[in-house]
Parts: sequence; structure tokens; C-alpha cells
Amino acid sequence: MELLLYHQMELDSMDMEKAKDIIVDFIGTKLGEAGIPGAVVGISGGIDSALVAYLAVEALGAENVLGIHMPENATPESEVNDAKEVAEILGIDLKVIHISDVLGSYKSIMPDISEATAPVDGNLKARIRMSVLYYYANMLGRVVMGTGNKTEILLGYFTKYGDGGVDLEPIGDLYKTEVREMSRMLGLPESILNKAPSAGLWEGQTDEEDLGVPYETIDRVLEPILAGEGHERVSARLGVPMEDIDSLLRRLRANMHKRTTPPIANLDELRED
Repeated sequence: MELLLYHQMELDSMDMEKAKDIIVDFIGTKLGEAGIPGAVVGISGGIDSALVAYLAVEALGAENVLGIHMPENATPESEVNDAKEVAEILGIDLKVIHISDVLGSYKSIMPDISEATAPVDGNLKARIRMSVLYYYANMLGRVVMGTGNKTEILLGYFTKYGDGGVDLEPIGDLYKTEVREMSRMLGLPESILNKAPSAGLWEGQTDEEDLGVPYETIDRVLEPILAGEGHERVSARLGVPMEDIDSLLRRLRANMHKRTTPPIANLDELRED
């Protein structure tokens, strides 16, 4: 079964200190192998990007980490303030780059933009932000640090070639609940720890409303199912309705393309002639 390709650990058995050390070593090793001294992190004001910034600073030093916050008209001021607080605590440079004018430029040249749904607009915002991150990474000779967690990656809950367009995914093997646990261990600000998760792609958007199930439930469901436990048994044991489990697994399968390279037409048989 394809889903079993993912190695799983019990969520309650993770040693967060050791996990943190492994991630910090991963960041330093990968950049060292590439001969690259620093990283660029898109700091949204949310918990995932804040955690990645903390880990990157421990691995590389504050002078080698650039934070970039990219608000637009729908971004709450609290998100800007939280991003600034993270940068101040870590002692890293932070650039605040408003993308509303760039977004407006796209809309001004695309005649069908008025027909776009909120998710379509949101994906465009994510891709604009990716472009800004890579602009600075290219200019400074650095890598773009991803901020996706394991739950989001498994479910495809990210924008392809947007926030999914990165060089490294340091927390990509931490479930969302584990991200919260590690963030508490490292002492992230309470304002970040306690806010509702949101990709900030449209006004009032929250992750758990989009997904239809709280992250705690999602992680408790995915871990045993990906380890091989039957769907119905998981449903009965955890008290999670089968329709919620089926919805999550449909999302996981439908978004497999986001976790793989684009398919290529195989022409090997022509080369054998």
C-alpha cells in the first residue's frame, strides 16, 4: 500500500529535545554540503514559520538568517506584530514587504480575475510570496527554508509552487501537534502558540475550518492509519466518524501530486530501437 511508505512514530513518544537537535543538525549539514552560509525564512506570524526561524538561528546563527514578512490588505496587524516579535527575540534582520500592489498588478492584467474564488486568489498570494523569498535568496546566495509540517504535507494543504516551493523542509517530519509541542519547549511567544492556525490566504480563513477536522484529531488519525491500522478500527478506537477519516484520506490521495516531481512521458522504448 502506497501510504505505508511513510515511516511513522507514535505521536506521544517523540523526544522533542532529540528531535530539535536532529533538525538543527540537518539544517547545518545540508547548507554545509552545499557551501551556502545562510537562509531566508518567510515569517508569517504563525507557529510553523516561527519555529523554523528559531531552529535556523540555532543552526546557522542570527546573522545568517533573514526573515521576510509579506502582508497584504487582508493581513491582520497582529500577524505583522508577531513576525516582528519573533525577529526581535532572535536578533535577525526582518524585511516587511507588502504584496498588495503586486497582487493588484496581476489582477489588472487578467480579465477573468473577478471570477476567481478565494482559494484561487490565495494560491496567487502564496506564489507571489515564494517569488519574493527566492529573489532575496538568489541575491544573497542563500536557501529558502520551508515552513511546512508533516500534517500539511501529507494532506497537500499547501500551494504547489507557492509555500511548497522551497529548498529545505526542516519541520516536514513533525506533525502539527508536535510542532506545537516543540514550540512550547523552545518558549515561543504565547500570542503565537495560542492563535488559530491560518495560512492567511483570505480574510477570516483558518486551517481547521478548511480541513473540517481539528489538527489534534487529524494527527491521531493519520499516524495509526499510515502505520497500517484499519480505518474502521481507528474510527472505533478514537471515536472519529468514518466520514471524517474518509475525507482526510481522499485529500491525502488527491494531493499526492504535490509531494512528487511532475510526471514525465517515458521514451525509453524508442531508444532501444
